[in-house]
Amino acid sequence: MALTLKEIREARGRIAPYIVQTPLLRLRNLDDFLGCEVYAKAECMQVTGAFKLRGALSRALTLTPEELRHGIVAASSGNHGKGIAYAAKMLGTKATIVMPNTATKVKVEAIRALGAEIVQCDVAERFAVAESICSERGATMIPPFNDETVMAGQGTAGLEIMEQCPELDLVVVPVSGGGLLGGVSTAIKAVSPRTLVYGAEPAALPRYSESLKTGKPVRVEPKKSVADALVAQIPGEICFPHVAAHTDGFAAVDDDSLLKGWKLLLTEGKLLCEPSSAIGVGGALQGLLPIRKGMKVCFLISGGSVALEQLDVLKEVEL
Repeated sequence: MALTLKEIREARGRIAPYIVQTPLLRLRNLDDFLGCEVYAKAECMQVTGAFKLRGALSRALTLTPEELRHGIVAASSGNHGKGIAYAAKMLGTKATIVMPNTATKVKVEAIRALGAEIVQCDVAERFAVAESICSERGATMIPPFNDETVMAGQGTAGLEIMEQCPELDLVVVPVSGGGLLGGVSTAIKAVSPRTLVYGAEPAALPRYSESLKTGKPVRVEPKKSVADALVAQIPGEICFPHVAAHTDGFAAVDDDSLLKGWKLLLTEGKLLCEPSSAIGVGGALQGLLPIRKGMKVCFLISGGSVALEQLDVLKEVEL
């Protein structure tokens, strides 16, 4: 399928009975810190705690009874796996989630609680392991980003954002493989071409910043970042053209700035989220975004899968 406004609206119709329209919060306490009017699209308040449920359901709801009988497999650092596990339970089928050994305990346990089987491996091997399981069982793979039906589901968040505040000047979206940004940017540019859309990725894994320089997906070296949900080394080949066509720029955010953004959201914004979700705010603090006074800027807060002990690191962070 193509990825257009039509497909995104069709995905919205499919998933609407099963998700919530998350709030667009006006975080006035952050205005002076970031130099703009700050809004947050709180996907951390989605049914499974992250935007990933949108794409997981968008694809799972297209499966045939025969496909459902053989189960669903997904490779995921956490939030996509939880969305697939939720969808599988809802549809009465089995989910197998292949997770990296670095996945946080809170994400592993949340997926297990939904009844999914978990297989853990090295982060670089997770897609190969998932493909192998699919071959053995005749199961269907639902990828976390490199699928236009998944991307259409993620794009529904973009439709909501622009309906909730049509006057937005800039929307900032966390990016890993590009499914969320590809879907959201396609939706936003279709309904509001004037609104800027920026991606925010870890400086340790600048896969889109590097790829856009060359005009094709580029693999970057695996490096550790506090953004544990943004671990893709290369843009999805299906996602890349949509991201390239519909985004206005990228911020490659260092971990120090991300942690400051995370602490700012928690202490001043009163919004609890996982560290990867704060990367856009980190990019603003680092001066990597085209923000001017008076602009209405929305930061998409992608997920809330965080354990209280993870917050300990913020004690040492100064704003």
